[in-house]
Amino acid sequence: MQMFQQTGDLSAYLAADEVIDHHHAVVRETAARLARGAADSYEYARSAFEFVRDVIPHSQDSGDPRVTWRASDVLVQGTGICYAKAHALAALLRAEDIPTALCYQKFDVVHGLVAVRFNGDWHRQDPRGNKPGVDAQFSLDGERLAFAPDPASNEMDYPVLYAAPHPVVLDALKAAPDRPYLWQHLPTAL
Repeated sequence: MQMFQQTGDLSAYLAADEVIDHHHAVVRETAARLARGAADSYEYARSAFEFVRDVIPHSQDSGDPRVTWRASDVLVQGTGICYAKAHALAALLRAEDIPTALCYQKFDVVHGLVAVRFNGDWHRQDPRGNKPGVDAQFSLDGERLAFAPDPASNEMDYPVLYAAPHPVVLDALKAAPDRPYLWQHLPTAL
């Protein structure tokens, strides 16, 4: 799939903000702990991906009613849906100077994931969490995402690589008092 950056300024994909708050102590501490066991940035990226995918449960899968949207909150509360988990992974990767974009797919609702930049190319990764029928893996050699869109069903990959969460996604997360409410108000398009 042909992807394109929302902005040509690569530093935007390293920036901290209200959502991707990689300056927060819990993000820095988690990144430092993961980095201690990594030989290089590739190994660190894989470790951060596996941490978010495997240690932070997807709140729908676990039945957790809490809604998180800020990366540090995802790490502290240990829960999040796909968007929140993508925010946490982006923060952990940016904390170690790995350019990371937010990207999306459209199914019945919008699904969130990230893209990491290595060797001049963007590589999409899906940290939503595995379960029966879902086997997302970290890969720089071909995508191993949780879901593949079916164009015949009007499903699609959005080609834009965002430096910050899409406003439609962030608004839905911030407006939700709990996950059951959020589930009824997930974005259906960007």
